[in-house]
Amino acid sequence: METSIATTPVTLTEGAIIEVRRLMNEEGFDTTQHLRLGVKGGGCSGMTYVLGFDKPEAEDAYFSIEGIPCVMNKSHQLYLYGMEVDWQGGLNSRGFTFSNPNASKTCGCGTSFAV
Repeated sequence: METSIATTPVTLTEGAIIEVRRLMNEEGFDTTQHLRLGVKGGGCSGMTYVLGFDKPEAEDAYFSIEGIPCVMNKSHQLYLYGMEVDWQGGLNSRGFTFSNPNASKTCGCGTSFAV
């Protein structure tokens, strides 16, 4: 059963949107995949962010950010609501970064957090 989220639980900065679209326009990209945002156990602070392309699953909620189809496991909304994802393209720090207002503690690398 497909569930849509009325409000977007996370936001992508303009830089993140440009990078995600660039990846989606790569030759051979599987257009049946959506951008998955989520969490998993692990990392130095307890939970690690998940960001990548994946096929939708039954327990997912669907939403769209600037026309980018996104999925998130419904149980992850509690941890990620209000989070902002940015893209850093500099020489010293390259990659996606996460700013999560729900995190009570984050690690130095910015990829794991505690609630």
